[in-house]
Amino acid sequence: MPINLIIVLPLLGALVNGALALGSAIAKRAVPRYWVNVFGVGLPLAALAVAAYVVWPALHGEKGLLTEPLFSWISVGAFRVEAGLAVDHLTTIMVLIVTGVGFLIHLYSTGYMKDDPAYARYFAYLNLFLAAMLILVLADNLLLLFVGWEGVGLCSYLLIGFWYQDPAKAYAGKKAFVVNRIGDFGFLIGIFLIIAALLPQVEGQAAVLNFQYMKEHGSWLAPFASLITLFLFIGATGKSAQIPLYVWLPDAMAGPTPVSALIHAATMVTAGVYMIARLGFLYEMAPGTLQIVAVIGAATAIFASLIALVQNDIKKVLAYSTVSQLGYMFIAMGVGAFTSGVFHLMTHAFFKACLFLGAGSVIHGMSGEQDIRKMGALRKAMPITFVSFLLATLAIAGFPPLAGFFSKDEILWKTYESGHYWLYALAALAALCTSFYMFRLLFLTFFGKSKVSEHAKQHLHESSWSMTSVLLILALLSLVGGWVGIPHVLGGHNAIASFLRLEPEHFTHPPEENLERFLMAVSVGVALLGAVLAWVFYLKRPAIPDRLANSFRALYRLLKNKFYVDEIYDAAIVQPIRRGSETVLADVVDQKVIDGALVNGSGRAASWLGSLVSHLQGGLVNSYALYFLLALCGVLFATVVW
Repeated sequence: MPINLIIVLPLLGALVNGALALGSAIAKRAVPRYWVNVFGVGLPLAALAVAAYVVWPALHGEKGLLTEPLFSWISVGAFRVEAGLAVDHLTTIMVLIVTGVGFLIHLYSTGYMKDDPAYARYFAYLNLFLAAMLILVLADNLLLLFVGWEGVGLCSYLLIGFWYQDPAKAYAGKKAFVVNRIGDFGFLIGIFLIIAALLPQVEGQAAVLNFQYMKEHGSWLAPFASLITLFLFIGATGKSAQIPLYVWLPDAMAGPTPVSALIHAATMVTAGVYMIARLGFLYEMAPGTLQIVAVIGAATAIFASLIALVQNDIKKVLAYSTVSQLGYMFIAMGVGAFTSGVFHLMTHAFFKACLFLGAGSVIHGMSGEQDIRKMGALRKAMPITFVSFLLATLAIAGFPPLAGFFSKDEILWKTYESGHYWLYALAALAALCTSFYMFRLLFLTFFGKSKVSEHAKQHLHESSWSMTSVLLILALLSLVGGWVGIPHVLGGHNAIASFLRLEPEHFTHPPEENLERFLMAVSVGVALLGAVLAWVFYLKRPAIPDRLANSFRALYRLLKNKFYVDEIYDAAIVQPIRRGSETVLADVVDQKVIDGALVNGSGRAASWLGSLVSHLQGGLVNSYALYFLLALCGVLFATVVW
């Protein structure tokens, strides 16, 4: 079965639903939801089935199991790019995550978006998003990966600003698009540097951007590895929301909640992590860049987790949680623990999708309310949502035996083992904050006294089966999804590490088991401490948070206002560009050069020329004879001189 069918199916869904949406707009009639669901949900399900069929042999075979050339794309002299798809062990993990979690989010959307008039357009964008992400993970070369990279960027703009009639939501989509373009500029420079490094070494034609080719000729890239990987990492900071380009991701909450789950859990934000894992052989040649990756990851993890401590919007808490968890993945990449980073990427897809969709279920049941201070005691009215949210919270906090415990503990252990002790301390502190703010969110939403308004109480209800069934599946994956990485010290075989085999040599020696067990106990203790503190603060003695906020007002305002990063960017970058545009571009270039010199100037020149010609058309025959005589003399003079 062809690999490209995995991409073609959701792409076909995007085309069909796009046509249905266009036809609905022209005819001014609603599209039957049945047909939208058949193509919008059925084709992603078919893509999941094809993906499972295609990658199944990879679970028992070797790397580079399957490749599929598509067409010769670019061929200029010695430079050649052939579009092709490839399935190896890393691709196997990624394609199952993208199609599996992606399909569940599509199914959930049938309930969440059922009353939206732009139902067909929504699924067209969602299908296109899925297809673009599949191009990214299945590409066998860096340029085709970049096509998928840009595709998910475009779809994020369309989906974040889906309700574009609201200026704030339209602005959030535009912000995501612009910030990602900044990172993508660095990514492009990295690609150009690879071409510049490899082309002089090529004899005859060679597919220099093919991953396998780059790996085989790594010695040619080694002198330029630090510069190349640094520019590629700039692209990753934009796509995967790391400091300083993380600011678009919290605002991405403006889109429908299933979109938030798709962007934050299974697709777009994991692209940067996947890219570094895919080019791990290149990053190993650049230890300096890996140090930068680890430092940026640690700074992002602690920075975002501190902001999440005081947010009151249920989706904003989860948004900053995603930024923090991505920081964890980059810590793993930076210390060379590529498998651990991919492992956490996988478990994060399960529990973060469950959390976002659980938040969507709460918002749906609360008639659109997102402020957790106006909730409370919802576990009785929404038992299925509560159970799934609880399991996902335990998973992200790192409680055994749930999925997040194994992947997060693996990152903490590998960070300590690599000798980055201060990075380990920051990561452990971020883990404490994660447990605290997630249990704060859980307690304020589902426990305590009800603060639900009378209007919301009249409509409060559990979500439909299309939503709750997805929550239960994701809750189950949040429970057991990490069991493929049970470490040897707990009697497991760490099957995912054996499967991926991405780790460098210094991680392949037998671990110090007693030390690993001790650090594992510390990890669990940190998670338990965060949960207990949240219980004391928000259930046992709920007056404590207000007293602390009053006692440390400056710090509270700093966290509440997200360290004023958006305001700093606005003052230092946005407003100067806007003022420059208004003064230089509008006043000088537009009014004086374009309007003044070109438009008005050409008009004045035409008027002057017309006035001059009008004097020649006086209607006097003797004047015409004189002009004719002068012209004839001029011609004769020119002929003689010539």
